Amino acid sequence: MENNDNENKSTTYTVVDFSSDKKSSKNTHFGKNILLPFCSGILGASLVMAICFGIPEVNKLITDNGVNTSHIKNSNTSYSDKLTEVSLTNLSDTGISVANKVRPSIVGIEVEYSVNSIFSRGGTAKAEGSGIIISEDGYILTNNHIVNSGSNNSYYEVSKASKLTVHLYNDETAYEAKIIGTDEQTDLAVIKIEKTGLTAAELGNSDSVQVGEFSMAVGNPLGMQSSVTSGIISAVNRKVTDSDGKTFTLIQTDAAINAGNSGGALVNAEGKVIGINTLKLSGTGIEGMGFAIPINSTIDIYEQLIQYNKVKRPYIGINGIDLDEKTAEYNKLVVGIYIKSIDDFSSAEKAGLKIGDVIVGADGKNITTMDELNEIKNSHKIGDEMTLKVNRNGSEVSITLTLAEQP
Repeated sequence: MENNDNENKSTTYTVVDFSSDKKSSKNTHFGKNILLPFCSGILGASLVMAICFGIPEVNKLITDNGVNTSHIKNSNTSYSDKLTEVSLTNLSDTGISVANKVRPSIVGIEVEYSVNSIFSRGGTAKAEGSGIIISEDGYILTNNHIVNSGSNNSYYEVSKASKLTVHLYNDETAYEAKIIGTDEQTDLAVIKIEKTGLTAAELGNSDSVQVGEFSMAVGNPLGMQSSVTSGIISAVNRKVTDSDGKTFTLIQTDAAINAGNSGGALVNAEGKVIGINTLKLSGTGIEGMGFAIPINSTIDIYEQLIQYNKVKRPYIGINGIDLDEKTAEYNKLVVGIYIKSIDDFSSAEKAGLKIGDVIVGADGKNITTMDELNEIKNSHKIGDEMTLKVNRNGSEVSITLTLAEQP
């Protein structure tokens, strides 16, 4: 409200006494000279505050869906910076709808392994994971590390999964599953149960996922089947290296992912699968950092696993070591990929690559690591030609090879 010093206004207030007792003249004098001015001052101050802070507009801010804050002005914010009304009821309804749609397509997987140790023979171990139904006739997509995590050391040996049991949503029957195919490079696997009429998950487009959008993780954490957790997409195209040194490009979410969630679904607000939950970061000071394999990158993989029981990939046939500047200088070499060994009868051997060569380029691009070389190689198909730039004894040579199928 604009103040005008030349304009005088007065306000008249009427005090009504609802008391039946008569007042003395002393009390009347007190009311007129002290109480009335005091009340008038309080009321006047209230009116000024109401005008300054927009209190008369409060009734206009109440809507059927809650409080609309778009009319509120902050002293540090322009009128154009308006808040969007958010209905928690709508958010809750979204979560309920997504959970109801997705849960019938998510399974719990119980895995049994054979364990031999220096202390005993013929023991067994069990683990749990999750899977996503991708066809109505029983094909299920999951993580490779769930069904193919055989390992050994000086004290024990754990076999690959010796028995797989699948538990469907709202079904007490335990279904035995068989492994169709596994792929360690992408940490994906396909298993199958003998049952039809299943509800296949609807797949979304992981390439269109945006940071900040709604996400829900569905799976079998700690054996608690059909559990859901929600959050948002924290990042996309996140490079994460696992404990084995493999680097993956993943979707990051703060939806809680725990042991047993691996192989389950990360879904969007439409109930469409946008990722396969695969790992989380844990440790002191770490909270809400889960990761999922983008669903778009899984489609070709699981189709090949179903068709060929493996993934067919182009293959060079070398074992290389990345040389950084310090290592290269110490060994009087150049920065690049040092060829440590060459597989017999491989594309590399047939093309004339030699142990001790340093690969510094591929298909016209300068490269310094095996990851960069593999990325370019994997963009080709089996049978394609690939040109490498190699430093050999201080001189650069160009070598063209034909990519074979990885054995």
